Amino acid sequence: MITVYGRATSSNVQAVMWGIAELGLEHERLDYGHVHGGTDTPEFRAMSPHGLVPVLRDGEVVIWESCAILRYLAAMYGDGGAFWPADPARRAGVDMWAEWGKQSVATAFTGPIFWARVRTAAADRDDSALARAIAGFEKALGVLEDQLEGRDFVTGIFSLADIVIGHLLYRYYDIDIPRAALPRVRAYYDRLCDRPAYARQVMIDYSPLRHPEAG
Repeated sequence: MITVYGRATSSNVQAVMWGIAELGLEHERLDYGHVHGGTDTPEFRAMSPHGLVPVLRDGEVVIWESCAILRYLAAMYGDGGAFWPADPARRAGVDMWAEWGKQSVATAFTGPIFWARVRTAAADRDDSALARAIAGFEKALGVLEDQLEGRDFVTGIFSLADIVIGHLLYRYYDIDIPRAALPRVRAYYDRLCDRPAYARQVMIDYSPLRHPEAG
């Protein structure tokens, strides 16, 4: 049985859980982190030296970092098809976009926008910094907008790249911020919402994370 350590409201945990669901793997998820605690114990630190979620245990294998977990699951349990190709060149094409999603999309959104808008009191918010962050994030989404021309998914067929990039879009489209008109990105997000695994594992109420005075 695969075990995932991490709270359901963590976006990184959501990415892992979405990947597990798409691969149809039996699993259990245990609440760790944030209000659940448990990440500072010696037992957890033995699995995750940084004390962060998610962590995956698969028999004797223990992995931390969401993208490393997803790559392991795809390589171990995927069929070598479009999701995580067996051919190294085709796999690199998927992995380039997955890496871009982690480094350029998630980094630009989670702290500068989601945390600033949802997890910070309105009185403490730097609205000009938030506006700059949104503008910068939309530049990254502009790259995605171009990539989606003529494609339903990031590399054409649903792949690990869509997990890494797409799980962030639920919060982007759900929080109260101005958004640029990006019709292909919006249509892509709508396609993701139609996937049962996305709706179940990603479209999760994040109100426990909201600052009571966020506005």
